[in-house]
Amino acid sequence: MAAEDPCSFAAPSRCLTRHLHLRCRADFGARALRGTAAFTARAERGALRCLVLDTKDLQVFKVTINGQDAKFVFGEKHSFKGTPLEITLPFELSRGQEAIVEISFESSPKSSALQWFTPEQTSGKKHPFLFSQCQATHCRAIFPCQDTPAVKLTYYAEISVPKELVALMSANRDGEMPDPEDSSRKIYCFSQNVPIPCYLIALVVGALESRKIGPRTLVWAEKELVDKSAYEFAEAEAMLKTAEDLAGPYVWGQYDLLVLPPSFPYGGMENPCLTFVTPTLLAGDRSLSNVIAHEISHSWTGNLVTNKTWEHFWLNEGHTVYLERRIGGQLFGEQFRHFQALGGWRELQNTINTLGDKNPVTNLVPNLSEVDPDVAYSSVPYEKGFALLFYLEQLLGGPDVFIGFLKAYIQQFAYKSIVTEDWKKFLYSYFKDKVDVLDKVDWNSWFHAPGMPPVKPTYDMTLANACVALSQRWIKAKESDLGSFSSADLKEMSSHQLIEFLALLLLEAPLPVSHVQRMQQVYDFNAINNSEIRFRWLRLCIKSKWEEAIPLALKMATDQGRLKFTRPLFRDLYGFDKCRDLAVKTFLEHRASMHPVTSMLVGKDLKQDQ
Repeated sequence: MAAEDPCSFAAPSRCLTRHLHLRCRADFGARALRGTAAFTARAERGALRCLVLDTKDLQVFKVTINGQDAKFVFGEKHSFKGTPLEITLPFELSRGQEAIVEISFESSPKSSALQWFTPEQTSGKKHPFLFSQCQATHCRAIFPCQDTPAVKLTYYAEISVPKELVALMSANRDGEMPDPEDSSRKIYCFSQNVPIPCYLIALVVGALESRKIGPRTLVWAEKELVDKSAYEFAEAEAMLKTAEDLAGPYVWGQYDLLVLPPSFPYGGMENPCLTFVTPTLLAGDRSLSNVIAHEISHSWTGNLVTNKTWEHFWLNEGHTVYLERRIGGQLFGEQFRHFQALGGWRELQNTINTLGDKNPVTNLVPNLSEVDPDVAYSSVPYEKGFALLFYLEQLLGGPDVFIGFLKAYIQQFAYKSIVTEDWKKFLYSYFKDKVDVLDKVDWNSWFHAPGMPPVKPTYDMTLANACVALSQRWIKAKESDLGSFSSADLKEMSSHQLIEFLALLLLEAPLPVSHVQRMQQVYDFNAINNSEIRFRWLRLCIKSKWEEAIPLALKMATDQGRLKFTRPLFRDLYGFDKCRDLAVKTFLEHRASMHPVTSMLVGKDLKQDQ
């Protein structure tokens, strides 16, 4: 039988885990989470005698079913999927019957889901720190589970940690108490009553403080960053309200934000009730808050309506980018929405230039059989997905018409996991009076062809024109023209426009080194700390083979670990013959303190696979 999800060993059509009671302790000395995971499992067919769960690098000590010991055995280990845990039930379950499956487990210090920090690696330097990142397939590296987004469950958790630390999860906080077994520890309790896929289970433990920034929002961070973070993310409530107007009521109760250490591999992670974000968003001027709008939007698209397998990831990300940009349009104007949309198209061009326009992972709906979703991850599901929705919006009658569809889609599929065909069927039924228009869409190319989309949507160019004009001046400039540039060129440009200006230059052939040197002279980009600007500027310098930028690019690639920045910087440095060896040496020096997924991916890029 073909697997229901190519990335999981679980068979949810036979047996479904519906609730989890997690009890564990975070052991910083052993770098392990140790405890029990008790699932309420329901037989989906008669005469059920076996349950298969996903695991990765786990120890399992004991399994009981309704308190009776059960036999269990590990199957064959797979290179990235981990190892199936095959549990034999001590008695038969009939269809619809439930049982409690309790597993005693311990995670490995090399768990791909967890990053453990020594006190020296934190801002405060006094206490250790731990965070998890389960998307896409790493929850199985914390505890055994049906690690597929096809399965949703509620959870209750009790986490024991050293008493000077705080534990938070992707759930509502449900009190704390001294640990009866160890007076130096305390137990934090959490409950998540909305069913979620396992990839949204999240845990952080550290010396965290909070600031209230809205009626349902606290910002959490280490003391050194908490006030800066509270300022940066102050628009969260306005964004939440706008999202509710667009998508329907927010069902999760609390919406907190957590700022992680710099090695966090993503811009943000939409863990329910507690969005995780990278400190690279702390620009000081709220200019990178679109990431917050994106994570807020996931409360509907992704967390309520979920892709059934990672092959349909665009359903999560394309719709979330669409909603994120609708929020931006409401708050900052329709021209801004179009400007961000065009920036996304450039990002997609850049990704496809890197991956190759025949590469099957650039399909909107890729085949992930024997493909690690972390390796397939790119901007394609985000930006090709968004481009399809933006194109459909323009085809079907504009933003007001299309948001009606999006709201109905969320209502129709809330609390479910779906595939692209479900989405398309619903689109056709919602727009049943426009079937002739929909039939003109080249669905096969949009979904199943690699490279750029078959059609480019229409973009309002008002805010982009200045970026295009300035980038063209630099591209066409001869040595004798370099004197014509001055700092006044940037006077009227926002930080968003500076990002777009640099992005446009990155799509062209490298500039002569004299040009980037002059650009530094007149614009002083080296002095800018906005991470999105700095990243593109340093890439531009390395592509132009400006040797003075090498230490700056290496510093940015290692001072933070956001994949969006770290991978391209290392790739560019590796591609510059003058510093290939230094790039590899720097990576190897930093590897031990990098996030496990970052270390794996950069290792592949630099041909240093372990």
